[in-house]
Amino acid sequence: MKRPARWLISCCLIAGLGACRPGTDNATPGTTADDSTLKLLYWQAPTILNPHLSNGFKDSEASRITLEPLASFDAAGNLRPFLAADIPTVENGGVASDGTSVTWPLRSDVLWSDGTPFTAEDVVFTYEMLTNPEVGSTTAGVYETIETVEALSPTEVKITFSEPNPAWSLVFTGTSGMVLPAHIFKEFNGANIRSAPANLVPIGTGPYQVVDFKPGDVVVYEPNPHYREAVGFERVELKGGGDAASAARAVLQTGDADFAYNIQVEAPILKQLESGGQGQFVTSFGSLVERILFNFTDPNQTASSGERSSEEFPHPFFSDAQVRQAFSLAIDRDTIADQLYGPAGKGTVNFLVSPDSYRSENTSYEFNLDKANQLLDDAGWVDSNGNGTRDRNGTEMQVLFITSVNPVRQKTQEIIKQNLATIGVGTELRSLDPAVYFSGDPASEDTVEHFYADLQMFATGNTNPDPGAYLKTYTCAESSQKANNWSGQNYSRYCNPDYDTLWQQSTTELDTNRRTALLIQMNDTLIQDYAVMPIVHRADIDAVSNRLTGIELTPWDLHTWNIGEWQRP
Repeated sequence: MKRPARWLISCCLIAGLGACRPGTDNATPGTTADDSTLKLLYWQAPTILNPHLSNGFKDSEASRITLEPLASFDAAGNLRPFLAADIPTVENGGVASDGTSVTWPLRSDVLWSDGTPFTAEDVVFTYEMLTNPEVGSTTAGVYETIETVEALSPTEVKITFSEPNPAWSLVFTGTSGMVLPAHIFKEFNGANIRSAPANLVPIGTGPYQVVDFKPGDVVVYEPNPHYREAVGFERVELKGGGDAASAARAVLQTGDADFAYNIQVEAPILKQLESGGQGQFVTSFGSLVERILFNFTDPNQTASSGERSSEEFPHPFFSDAQVRQAFSLAIDRDTIADQLYGPAGKGTVNFLVSPDSYRSENTSYEFNLDKANQLLDDAGWVDSNGNGTRDRNGTEMQVLFITSVNPVRQKTQEIIKQNLATIGVGTELRSLDPAVYFSGDPASEDTVEHFYADLQMFATGNTNPDPGAYLKTYTCAESSQKANNWSGQNYSRYCNPDYDTLWQQSTTELDTNRRTALLIQMNDTLIQDYAVMPIVHRADIDAVSNRLTGIELTPWDLHTWNIGEWQRP
C-alpha cells in the first residue's frame, strides 16, 4: 500500500482507574494473571496461516508472526532487513543501474523453526511456487515482472526482471514478500497446495512458532527456539471472533487483553471506550480506502462452464459508465465519514491516497441526487411499471449489495440503500462472516474474489510505498475468474486497454517524475471512468495496553511485523 513517507500517528492516552478482573482480586488493576502471555484480539478470525493463499489481512497478520520477508518498509519509508543481511542499492552494486536486476545478500545465521538452515534456495522455491498457476497464489501478480530468480550461493539471491523495473523493492518485501520453506512445501507445489499441513501449522523464521491453531477461533504461539534474538513472551494467544467494540473494551477497560486490531466502530463508541484507563488508541491515516466495487459482469447468469459472474455476460446496467456515474453521485460520502467514522475517516474519491506525492488533485466528488436522477433518465432507465424502481427492457434496477459483518459497514450499507432509493434503485443488503468473505478459498462462493453480487464493499490500499502492484489490480489480466481459480485481484472484472497501457508504461519508466505522473493518471482513469467508488479514506485504529511497549506500526507492513520487539516491562 502507498502512503506518505511521513506516517502520522496520533495516540490518545486515556486517564482513569480500571477495575480488577474477576478472579484476580489480589492483582494490580490492569495486570493479567500471567504476564508472560501476550493476548491479541482480532475480531476477524484467521482461517489459514499461508498469506499467499488469502486476500484477508486477518490471515496475513497471523502469518506474519511466524514468517518473514527479505525486508520491509518502516514508518518513514526506509527498507529494514529481515532475512536479508543488507539492503541492496545502486551504490553498493546490489541494484543494477539499468533497473534490470537486484541481488540480495542473505543472513547466514537464520534457521527455520524446525532447525533447517534458511538459504537462497528457499527464495527461489517461493518464487516458483507463487507463480505456479496450479497453486493459484493471491500474491502471484506482484511477481509477474520477474524473469528469473537464481541462488548465486546459499547466502545470495539474484532477481532478474523481464524489463527495467523501477519497482524492484516490491518483490519479497512487506506483506506479500513472506518467504516459505522449500523443504516443507516442495511436495505441495501444485493443485494440492490447500492440503499442505504447513498452511495451518507453519514452519517459519520469525520470532514465534505455532503450537495450536483452531481456524476461525484461536492461534497459540510459543517462542521459535531458533530465532536470532530474545523475545518478550513465553506464549502468544491470538483470539479471533466477536466484534471490534468488545475487543477494544477488553484492552482499554477490563485489561483482559494487550492488543486489539482494527477497531472499526462508530465515532461515539470510540469516545466512550477512551475513558477506560487501561490503554490507548493508536490511529494512523495510511492508504486504507473503504470502497464500493461495481460488478462489471452479471452475477445472475451462468456460463456453460457453470461459472457465474462470467465475462461472457456483461452486467445489465453497470456496463454503462453513465449509470456508474449516477450511483457515485448518489452516495453521501460526507455523511458516512462524519457520522460513522468521525476523526478516523474523511470522504474521498481517490483510489490512491498515499504517499502524498501520488495523491491526485485532479479529482473531486459530489453528492447530487438531481444530477444522478437525470443521468439515469438519459440512459433510459425509468420506472415504467410504477413499482418504485427503475427498469429498462424488462430488467429492474435491483442490486444485491454485500460486505463483511461489522456495525460500521452495516450502517454504511443502510445509508447507501437510502441514497439509492431516492434515485429509484432497489437494494438488497447482505453481510458475510469476514472469516469466509476474506478467506480466499476458491471452493467458497462467498468470497470477495467470486463477487456473486452487484456491489461489494471493503477497505484496502497499497502495502508498499510504491503503488505499482496496487494499481495493477485493475488491469484486464488480473480479472478474478474460474480460469485462474479465482486468484486474480480484479474482482470487478473491469477491463480498459487504455488503463493497461498506462500500467505497462509505468513498469519500465525509470524517471521518477514521469512515473509518478503515470501512476496519478491511472488513478484518474479509474475515477473518471467510475470503475470503482472510493468512499472514505479510513484510519487504522488499534487498541494497545498501557503496559505493552515496543510496538512500531508502519503503513507498509502488517501490524505484527515487529512483534519480536514487543515487551511488557
